Amino acid sequence: MEMRRLGKTGLSVAPIVIGGNVFGWTADEKTSFAILDAFFDAGLNTIDTADVYSAWVPGNKGGDSEEIIGRWLKQARISRDKAVIVTKVGSDMGQGKTLKASYILTAVEASLRRLQTDYIDLYLSHWPDADTPHEETLGAFAKLKQQGKIRAIGCSNYDADLLQASFDAAEKAGLPRYDVLQPEYNLYQRASFEGPLADLCVRQDIGVITYFGLAAGFLTGKYRSKADTQGRAREGRVSQYLDEKGLRILAAIDKVSAETGAKPAEISLAWLLRKKGVTAPIASATSLSQLESLVKSATLSLSNDAMALLDEAGAERKES
Repeated sequence: MEMRRLGKTGLSVAPIVIGGNVFGWTADEKTSFAILDAFFDAGLNTIDTADVYSAWVPGNKGGDSEEIIGRWLKQARISRDKAVIVTKVGSDMGQGKTLKASYILTAVEASLRRLQTDYIDLYLSHWPDADTPHEETLGAFAKLKQQGKIRAIGCSNYDADLLQASFDAAEKAGLPRYDVLQPEYNLYQRASFEGPLADLCVRQDIGVITYFGLAAGFLTGKYRSKADTQGRAREGRVSQYLDEKGLRILAAIDKVSAETGAKPAEISLAWLLRKKGVTAPIASATSLSQLESLVKSATLSLSNDAMALLDEAGAERKES
């Protein structure tokens, strides 16, 4: 499996990152273990999670995904150094969204305990915090790096201006900068990453791990009407894509699928892998058949014509 350099972190990641948001939600522990086993057996190596996963599920408290990953790591056939573990801090775990230093230094200990590991490979600020200076947050990360508890740092959901401001603050204070960005980016949702943010990441050699690569499952092609979403765990989120633009994208995917024999999910992820600035997309699986499709996307090569067709389908149309 081809490995991709993750910016300046010193980490190398396979082309697809497995999303841990479903562990303890739509994938129980037994299924999660099977998915992780098969994922690493296929030569892939990076798991993405967050301390807040999956607090939105009735009966869950947050940390559920990290706990499952931790128990898997303890019994896995691979050594800890073969797995790249990504987790995030700053979401609302009962205290509101915050990136205050005191909170980060406490939260990391809880994540390490749940993950049953001595270090986190990549630790991300999950959301911007306008009330906390970049220097305070980066200072906490610097301390954790010095202690060997984290190896690299990044941020999620930052726009170009905010990311540049964090770089400026890091340089002025002599602190480590964010070396990875985790933005929302897929065939449907493109505007927030393409343009200034992607350009900045390329210019500054920032590793980019995208989330919602399959638009909450919409780009798998299994949701074609409102009726298809009813009663599903992601009904509310998927429904927002069922418009003219979404159906246009599905039609383009169907055409590429007919030409290549690849499944819609594979095509959607392969499209991301060829986009400027992207290191690897995150994708979740709740079954081994879904995982098999994700693995195939890592080596699927789309033609220039297929890329152009998909790009055009997902482009914003101006009102006539």
